[in-house]
Amino acid sequence: MFGDMMNMMGKLKETQKKVEETKKRLDTVLVDESSNDDKLKITLTANRVIKSIEIDNELLEDKEQLEDYLILTLNKAIEKATKVNETELAAVAKEGMPNIPGMDMFK
Repeated sequence: MFGDMMNMMGKLKETQKKVEETKKRLDTVLVDESSNDDKLKITLTANRVIKSIEIDNELLEDKEQLEDYLILTLNKAIEKATKVNETELAAVAKEGMPNIPGMDMFK
């Protein structure tokens, strides 16, 4: 039993290390999102850090329209990045979870 606990603890530490490595890697995964008419383009990392925003000159003439575009496009980009982030981290966590009775909700 004690050996099983040590094995589980080792596996959990290994999984924690893999999760941290995955988080670092997600800083390099870029997610692009554009408005429907391509007047606004946003790039962010899978860790939801904005890397670039490209704004068509036409949008600069209308503050309210630009704000609407920013809200809609940023929300879509953040949603997409969050899905990538959660999928990657869940895969690493699932792979490394020890077989603990009653804890199969993670599998």
